[in-house]
Amino acid sequence: MVIYHKINVLQIMAQVTAVNGKENYLIEISSPTGNKVTADEPLDKGGRNKGFSPKELLASALAACTSATVRMFAARKEWELRDVKINIELLEEDGKTTFRRTIKFEGNLDNAQQQRLFMVANACPVHKILTNNIVVDSTMKRG
Repeated sequence: MVIYHKINVLQIMAQVTAVNGKENYLIEISSPTGNKVTADEPLDKGGRNKGFSPKELLASALAACTSATVRMFAARKEWELRDVKINIELLEEDGKTTFRRTIKFEGNLDNAQQQRLFMVANACPVHKILTNNIVVDSTMKRG
């Protein structure tokens, strides 16, 4: 008798490094592939508004992933999707966070194609991450 065990393998899906140097909240975020983005807090929070706020980056991740997922699907189907416009509003109230996402598809698409693309939008990896259980496992390294 053979017994199979499911082995959960933890796979790193993304990795970034954030460095906050001399300026109060100005943060340089970099990836192992060499890409960089700047984050900062708005003026009313003590920052200098030189980059996206952390919450804007979070909303941006959902918008970018949704757009890319929809675009890939439409390309595979050879649909005439000209543009995908996504607006994300991040709302926080009474301990609940809501991402209000509005999606507009432009191109030569019939109603059925647009409905299918709308369903595909919910399959983007960031959407799946945000709608699953999330654990933040933190450790401290002494410097």
